[in-house]
Amino acid sequence: MKIAVTYENGSVFQHFGHTEQFKVYEVEDGKVVSSEVVPTDGFGHGALAGFLNTHGVTALICGGIGGGARNALASAGIELYAGVQGSADAAVDALLAGTLAYSSDANCDHHGEGHECGHHHGDAGCGEHHGHGHGNGHGCCHS
Repeated sequence: MKIAVTYENGSVFQHFGHTEQFKVYEVEDGKVVSSEVVPTDGFGHGALAGFLNTHGVTALICGGIGGGARNALASAGIELYAGVQGSADAAVDALLAGTLAYSSDANCDHHGEGHECGHHHGDAGCGEHHGHGHGNGHGCCHS
């Protein structure tokens, strides 16, 4: 099993479509046996699902993610854990332990230039998962 995390400076990067690298974890018998940071080579948004699929990823942990990318991941058979913040390593450990706090409603659906981050039109914002409110005040576009 391979788990990918949108990755920047040790943390879960908060905008799937703009991530420049993933940290990919190889898991056997419920434990991480290896990990590596993999650059996206300029792929973005929906194309990232294909990128992850070619790397054998079966689950993704990320911050905010748009609807098109969600659909592409679902089509590729990749399980999605969105709305996650904090340490990438801790998030993978929590997923494996069955304690990862995530939100199936963490959207980032404002892809135009000059948008205001943090405005999610009534859905669970990227920094809010299951009411824990761990937001960093930047919405899902910046970390």
